Amino acid sequence: MEKSPTQTNTIVRPPVVVVMGHVDHGKSTLLDYIRKTNIVDKEAGGITQNISAYEVMHKDEAGKDRKITFLDTPGHEAFSKMRARGASAADIAILVVSAEDSVKAQTIEAWNTIIEAKVPYIVAINKIDKPNANLEKTKMDLLEKGIYLEGLGGDIPFVPISAKAGTGVDELLSMILLVADLNTFTGNAKINATGVIIEANRDPKRGISATGVIKDGTIKSGMYVVAGDAITTTRIMENFLGKPEKQMTFSSPIRFVGFDSMPPVGGVFTAFDTKKEAEAFQLENKNIVKKVSKVDSNFAGKTIPIVIKTDVSGSYEALEKEIEKINTPEISFHIISSGVGAIGDYDLKAANIDPESIVLGFNVKLEPNARDLNESLHVNIQQFDIIYKLIDYLKEIHEARRPRLEITEVSGSAKILKIFNGTKDKQIVGGKILTGKVSVGNTIRVMRRDFEIGRGKIVGLEQSKIKATFVEEGTECGILIETKVDIAPSDVIEAFTITIK
Repeated sequence: MEKSPTQTNTIVRPPVVVVMGHVDHGKSTLLDYIRKTNIVDKEAGGITQNISAYEVMHKDEAGKDRKITFLDTPGHEAFSKMRARGASAADIAILVVSAEDSVKAQTIEAWNTIIEAKVPYIVAINKIDKPNANLEKTKMDLLEKGIYLEGLGGDIPFVPISAKAGTGVDELLSMILLVADLNTFTGNAKINATGVIIEANRDPKRGISATGVIKDGTIKSGMYVVAGDAITTTRIMENFLGKPEKQMTFSSPIRFVGFDSMPPVGGVFTAFDTKKEAEAFQLENKNIVKKVSKVDSNFAGKTIPIVIKTDVSGSYEALEKEIEKINTPEISFHIISSGVGAIGDYDLKAANIDPESIVLGFNVKLEPNARDLNESLHVNIQQFDIIYKLIDYLKEIHEARRPRLEITEVSGSAKILKIFNGTKDKQIVGGKILTGKVSVGNTIRVMRRDFEIGRGKIVGLEQSKIKATFVEEGTECGILIETKVDIAPSDVIEAFTITIK
């Protein structure tokens, strides 16, 4: 039986690998060692906060140079959406676990994302060179969580490594190629390219750009690319090093420049030979693409309007998710505007509608004209380069501005039986404790026929002509009250405390 043209053109392609795991377990350090570049030093706070794709070469067992594409996804808990997106674009996952810290909650979260994506994975047990490293304990902890490693009753390959020293990294790369061979990832170089958008951002000079990974087919200069309802030409195509390319094929990271609108991150891109075909597909997508959801403001409580500007759209996703966690029925942040790029005039004008509005910038600058405008508007602008600091700020605002519930608790009451004497602000009265107890220092309210007529403070108590600090229910006593109210017989005083919640 003859093979079809599609089968004839299908060849084995390089694997696309996503690196996942808990924050600070060494994912970026691992990629840094592999690429011989330093990404960590460029990251605020040492945490990778947007996604990137890289290609490396490694010799297989036969001595042949083979390409591997890596996706570097953030390890911070806030970026679970980006991690999930990375896994969906990948063929193989590496779950990085520290031999020093062992399994963490985010390790399991990353593992669950891998399982949901249904991709084969390798466990890299990192930091084996550390004094507190405990390889055996880490393996047992993984086993307890259901990650069954080879040699321990399972079939999940694992490699002990030191990303910092490079120990075991060659073995890890060889294991990736072995897993790729076992799974046989293929592609057809003769068809037009399709792939996944990994990241998108707006550059003041170059406009809207996007990073993607080609999953199948070939893309050439002069074609058109549609992602969601965004379209661009391939007049400018760049590889992961930022160098221009005329043609690229499957498993390659690619940078598109010049989209007419922001492409959906995590969405599929498709290449077309002609503008007419691309525009027809774009129009079809416009009928089904939904706008990015905003934080739900359908509740009866107080709202704080916020404007969010981020460096890349993935950062917005992460912030949106974290803000949803902060919101409560009593008070909620409502995103009135969002976008990628520097904070500009429009953002300040959008926020200026409400004096409680906040403009939040994440890894973006404030445009000079916006700074000048704000000298008259006085909008609250806050800029951050680390996500947890931004979230901590919002938590503080949430706590400071939330509606307070005032709870009044009555600890004791006394009926006034007799008025002895008094000065301008103090009165000596005789009374009987009706409920609970009253104490020196209590704040009291004076009730007359069930209506409050004023407040005061107990500054002295006497029981049987002996000074007392408190008097309990059923006992008569003398009370020195500091108040501006003229107390009369039959009035009731109530000792109370107010708790703000």
